[in-house]
Amino acid sequence: MTAEFVVVDYGMGNVLSVRNALAKIGAEAVLSDDPRVLETATGVIMPGIGGFPECMRALEDAGLTGPLRRVIEQGVPYLGICLGLQILFEESEEFGSTPGLGILPGRVRRFPEGMTENGGALPLKVPHMGWNQPQFHNQSPILAGVPQGAHFYFVHSYYAEPSEAARPWIAATCDFGVPFIASVHRKNLFATQFHPEKSGTLGLGILRKFVDICRAQKTASA
Repeated sequence: MTAEFVVVDYGMGNVLSVRNALAKIGAEAVLSDDPRVLETATGVIMPGIGGFPECMRALEDAGLTGPLRRVIEQGVPYLGICLGLQILFEESEEFGSTPGLGILPGRVRRFPEGMTENGGALPLKVPHMGWNQPQFHNQSPILAGVPQGAHFYFVHSYYAEPSEAARPWIAATCDFGVPFIASVHRKNLFATQFHPEKSGTLGLGILRKFVDICRAQKTASA
């Protein structure tokens, strides 16, 4: 079985909402946990809502950690969403220490308790849930044309803290008591901490740009 786009189905997360969002922009995607299907894809989307340890355990049990690393190393476009961004890093402190895929240097940390916004008196509630405004830095192709001040939808209690070596790949940051990574881009690797599939027209535009990149790369290599 071959597929144009594969949404990695590892038993967790928002796989149906991602597939439905892709369908809205004319991109048919299959949900699969089959490594053979993953390795034939034009583009791979890794969504995620849930715990880092459970996610990595599910990927290991499905035999997907190696294939995920390989498709990224081989140049297949990858889009990580929320937890799909966090697992790219070396480890997470969630419920102890759990190794990630180790593709990007850095670790995943929990938002501190008692944070306030802009020096205010009221503490921010974790998880960070709702609309926020990323600031865009090194231009990622999937973020091209998105204006500064645009709002995107977030749901997370943990955030990726890159090591110095990963800083050139930070495409956007955001603030929730502390600054955190909102998007990364390195060659064929794209990821967002926010949920484009839940972020209205701008979010669909990001998915459309990813789809276009995948199809252009396939055409160029044909």
